[in-house]
Amino acid sequence: MSYLALDAVFLVVCGAVTAGVARAARRRGTRRGDARVSWPAVAIAGVVLLALTAVFDNVMIAVGLFSYDPESLSGVHLGKVPLEDFAYPVAAALMLPVLWVLLRGRERRRGHDADR
Repeated sequence: MSYLALDAVFLVVCGAVTAGVARAARRRGTRRGDARVSWPAVAIAGVVLLALTAVFDNVMIAVGLFSYDPESLSGVHLGKVPLEDFAYPVAAALMLPVLWVLLRGRERRRGHDADR
């Protein structure tokens, strides 16, 4: 399996989970203190993560810390960084807010149960 195919599967799953949790959070309402996904914040974090990946992966590949099997790559590079390397920061930008929403909801339920 190529890195690009693996990334595609990974990103589809991350996108589906993100969409599901964001929709559920929106459906729960907008009570004060409820955790919601802030899409502008996700976009800003995503851009920052992509920029950091471009810079630091170029450095790490240039000094020989790691390499990729050329047969498994798409052939598209930004400097020395293959396109496939950018799937992970995109997934992190999507999944970390989802984790926050899920943990925040769990914390609220636990606090609500303690009130009983």
